[in-house]
Amino acid sequence: MKENPTTLFPMRINKYLAFKKISTRRGADELITNKKVFINGKLAILGSKVSEKDIVEIKGAKEKDYKYFAYNKPIGIETNSPREDLFPLGRLDKNSHGLLILTNDGRITDQILNPKYFHEKEYIVRTSNKLRSSFKKKMEAGVNIEGYQTKPCKVKILNENSFKVTLIEGKKHQIRRMCSALFQKIADLKRERIMNIKLGTLKPGGLREIKGEELVTFLDPILHQS
Repeated sequence: MKENPTTLFPMRINKYLAFKKISTRRGADELITNKKVFINGKLAILGSKVSEKDIVEIKGAKEKDYKYFAYNKPIGIETNSPREDLFPLGRLDKNSHGLLILTNDGRITDQILNPKYFHEKEYIVRTSNKLRSSFKKKMEAGVNIEGYQTKPCKVKILNENSFKVTLIEGKKHQIRRMCSALFQKIADLKRERIMNIKLGTLKPGGLREIKGEELVTFLDPILHQS
């Protein structure tokens, strides 16, 4: 296994194995405890560190070929995946469109969807009625939706009928419910960004592989937060 120049060395062996997509940190500790991890031919122990030139080997373990794609879900269809070998992380309702992340990496599902982890998601919203003068302040402070107080968010007013909102949580139909509580009716809702992954110029129904530095930046906080 070759070193990745974008990582910082030396690093703990469990962090290294998580970054290299061999396992989670906890899973790495189990591999080490079960004497399946070797550094430069020597048995690794819990807390061992890896340098740039070290050779790490996993006895009996095969690295899975994980894939990650940005997908522009078109409006009018349910959340799905255009490829059978990939599944979507999260959902967009039928009347919403924009960015979904598709993958075959089941390790990161909980870290993306579990509400105890905070990951930014950015949306562009157009309303059919003019935004009220108090809308930005009330939306950013958090809105009571059927007994649940949403967490503070960031709102940028684009014009009298549209705004950009950045959330760190993802309750079902959250933006629609927040707007409804503030007497604003949504005409269009588009997700533009999940963490550092941006929709960009991807056409409806289009796929773009996430790789390189973009993938490193996306995965690092996810694989290391557990």
